[in-house]
Amino acid sequence: MDPMFLKEVEAHEGTGHYAGMIHRCRQMGVGFPRLWHLFAYKPEATKALAEFTQAVMRGPSPLPTGMRELIAAFTSRGNQCLF
Repeated sequence: MDPMFLKEVEAHEGTGHYAGMIHRCRQMGVGFPRLWHLFAYKPEATKALAEFTQAVMRGPSPLPTGMRELIAAFTSRGNQCLF
């Protein structure tokens, strides 16, 4: 993976759930969403964003979860963002 623009955020070890997921992905040699770096860097500041995302993507909805994932992937592709 190419380095992030925010090198200090990416290099920060962090603690908590997202820091652990980053560590495990690196150990396994698999990629992961760069947004996780922000969640690990400032967990107290990003808690609301993580909860919002889970509610939107996994909470009750007339759209099935798979359709919501497809919309997110399509939007990311349109923004030239790896999903």
